[in-house]
Amino acid sequence: MEMQVVTNLHTGVLWGAGFLVAGVLLLALRMLYVMFRRGPAPARTKPAKTLIVLGSGGHTAEMLMLMDSLDKARYSPRSYVVAATDPMSGPKALARERLWQKKDSPTGFRIQQIPRSREVGQSYITSVATTLYSLVFAFGLVLREAPELVLVNGPGTCIPICAAAFVYRVLGLTRTQIVYVESIARTRRFSLSAKLLYHLRMADLLFVQWEQLARTYPRAVYAGRLY
Repeated sequence: MEMQVVTNLHTGVLWGAGFLVAGVLLLALRMLYVMFRRGPAPARTKPAKTLIVLGSGGHTAEMLMLMDSLDKARYSPRSYVVAATDPMSGPKALARERLWQKKDSPTGFRIQQIPRSREVGQSYITSVATTLYSLVFAFGLVLREAPELVLVNGPGTCIPICAAAFVYRVLGLTRTQIVYVESIARTRRFSLSAKLLYHLRMADLLFVQWEQLARTYPRAVYAGRLY
């Protein structure tokens, strides 16, 4: 009897290990499929629920100029994400939205905060905890918002948001498209955020505004001056 129990236990462990390995392999294959087989998004007839990440250092100004040129009705409702320690980006987005509401048909929007991954001057050791906290917060935010489009242009805050959107897409929970627009100030080299999204293949589309950047990074799309 004891021998039979041991045999059954051993068999159960082997089956469990087999299912675990199979699950890991399937997840890896799914991730590779998402990374390497993504093509253009199908044509849309309905507005896309859009999540936009803002940030200091000129990122907010460039993003709002980009949004000026877009049809707001096609990117609605909009959810802006700003770092909790950024006191300027939220009010700027609010002021611009009020201006758009007067000019165009009213569309919905909201402004949300996320913990910053790393403060300027913060040590890399202590930033591990803050980065993990920001990432956990980002997973909750993205799951709650369920955006169809994530639009970013480089602030560090965009990395946990894009990581969460990418993971949910790999798991099949969402079909979020990630679009990155590199800053006009980047003429020869990618920013750190762009490098991460490019080399990890998180972004579905990565636009650059200088032709030499597109030659350096062949999967980037040269869009010319966008604003």
